[in-house]
Amino acid sequence: MKFKLLFTTLLLVLTQPVLATSPIQNPSTSFVISDYAKTKYPIVLSHGLFGFNKLGTEAFGLDYWYQIPQDLARNGANVWVTRQSAANTSEFRGEQLLAEVQDILAITGAQKVNLIGHSHGSQSIRYVAGVLPAHVASVSTIGGPAKGAPLADLIYKTLAGTPLETPISTIFNVAMNFITIGQFDDPQKYPMNSVGAAYSLSTEGAGKFNAIFPAGVPTTACGQGDALVNGIRYYSWSGASVLTNPLDPSDYGLGLTSVFSGKNNDGLVPACSSHLGTVIRDNYVWNHLDEVNQILGLRSLFAQDPVSIFRQHANRLKGQNL
Repeated sequence: MKFKLLFTTLLLVLTQPVLATSPIQNPSTSFVISDYAKTKYPIVLSHGLFGFNKLGTEAFGLDYWYQIPQDLARNGANVWVTRQSAANTSEFRGEQLLAEVQDILAITGAQKVNLIGHSHGSQSIRYVAGVLPAHVASVSTIGGPAKGAPLADLIYKTLAGTPLETPISTIFNVAMNFITIGQFDDPQKYPMNSVGAAYSLSTEGAGKFNAIFPAGVPTTACGQGDALVNGIRYYSWSGASVLTNPLDPSDYGLGLTSVFSGKNNDGLVPACSSHLGTVIRDNYVWNHLDEVNQILGLRSLFAQDPVSIFRQHANRLKGQNL
């Protein structure tokens, strides 16, 4: 009897990934402690390159936005977590997010959404704001390569049109499929295009994207962009540190990539390239993963809590009646 009960419990836990397979998730909480983050419009989060919404099950899973959606929900926000292909072009991922935003608008009955994107997710949300401006209240980017990333330049120039392109991109595409499998979904629903992603994140690719979606992009090398475009508020922030916690294994990889990532970077994106709209801050003591509280919240002892920064930003949007 005890074995049967144990088996049944284990089966229930392992079959919970059904809850994790939806491309959009609306993290809820059993208790709300305040309305501090209760914005007028829903908050929609868009992950970056190699990203996901949740890997694994509800019981044993890792959120990309570690502890952030849950904290926003506890403080009154209606927050949605979306999923795009782990690696693809800005336009392809933007179309995926567009469909999800339209679903969220239909489900909630809201007239607009507040879009927040990390890394390559910054292009996804800017794409949606460009094609669906009447339904976007604000765009906020975190560590977004608005003007491209030097590392992407290096990768694209090394691979594109060379004998290495097909084998290396195939390896990366297959590896990225495991991210989709880790969310218990069919990889064919989330196609991978690693070379396309590298081009989108390169200086040239970002420049072409900016020509189509210029809203919020600074006209100077390291300035601020327009704060309000077509009725949409634009904000950005980023880190400018790399090795922030010796217990975080990802720091060592970012330490390597930082060598190829330009001046004052977070391990992948230069601080000046992250500027969009109103720049809240571009020198938090965070690296690229710390910006979304990864891995598992490990960060510098001297760094601000990323979770609290998201909460404060939601309150900022609330103050703007967004």
